[in-house]
Amino acid sequence: MNRKDGKTNSNPDRPTPYPELNEVLGLLVKSIQDVLTDNFIGFYLQGSFAVGDADEHSDCDFIVAIRNELSESQVTQLQTMHARIFDIDPGWPQHLEGSYFPADILRDYERSGEKLWYLDNGHRQMEFSNHCNTVLVRWVVRESGVTLTGPPPSTLVDPIPIEVLRKSIYDDIINWGNHFLQNPDQYNNRFYQGFLVLSYCRMLHDLINGYPGSKLAGANWAKRQFDKCWHGLIDRTWDCRPKPEIQVRTPADPEDYKATLELIRYVMELSTRYMETRELLFDSDETTPSSS
Repeated sequence: MNRKDGKTNSNPDRPTPYPELNEVLGLLVKSIQDVLTDNFIGFYLQGSFAVGDADEHSDCDFIVAIRNELSESQVTQLQTMHARIFDIDPGWPQHLEGSYFPADILRDYERSGEKLWYLDNGHRQMEFSNHCNTVLVRWVVRESGVTLTGPPPSTLVDPIPIEVLRKSIYDDIINWGNHFLQNPDQYNNRFYQGFLVLSYCRMLHDLINGYPGSKLAGANWAKRQFDKCWHGLIDRTWDCRPKPEIQVRTPADPEDYKATLELIRYVMELSTRYMETRELLFDSDETTPSSS
């Protein structure tokens, strides 16, 4: 389900391989349209269901393009609607995650970081957050977004220069890394241990290759490129993905967590070297194009 070619799904009634999720998404889209009426522009999947390699343990990332900021009444109605869908049954309704983007903010990557109404994975209610308002999300929506309804996403997001994308990824590698390394006890659980390994493999993959990939693509790429001493750690991270609500309350293996913090430092060093010199850090292969 790789969508680096920028094509959107040709069948909006079956946007994912999972019928139960497609049913939930159909209800979600209709419910949003009923609330927003003329303020609604379109609904698009991003994240792993757009770039590829989504599975039954993935969350379902989306954005809603809207004409204007949500009114107080619309926020109230959407809060009620999201809570109702969350309570339908265990499974996909609890793993929806997305933001409502006013059209002028969505179009302009320089407005990244502004807060939007955002529904977090595992939550019944929206909050005001900049979680989805990033250069990376815009890139994925524009180049690979799965359209459930609305105009092509390429008409809603201005082109993003590759160096802007790389700078955004690099900033996340460094800023997140400094935060995690300064607050290690806060993330010492099985969920975050696995999340950090997969995220840092993926971010370095994306930085050097110049396009967003999936966690699986990043992990496989890292195993081809990194020393074999990292392979066991990367493989074990997949065991942390199911049941995140349990994994986040389970302490991480001490040795794996120590190695995870070292991996973060390693990726920070490699990414800084790459941004400063543009030296190819690894042998080229079919997934590692040159950085010209």
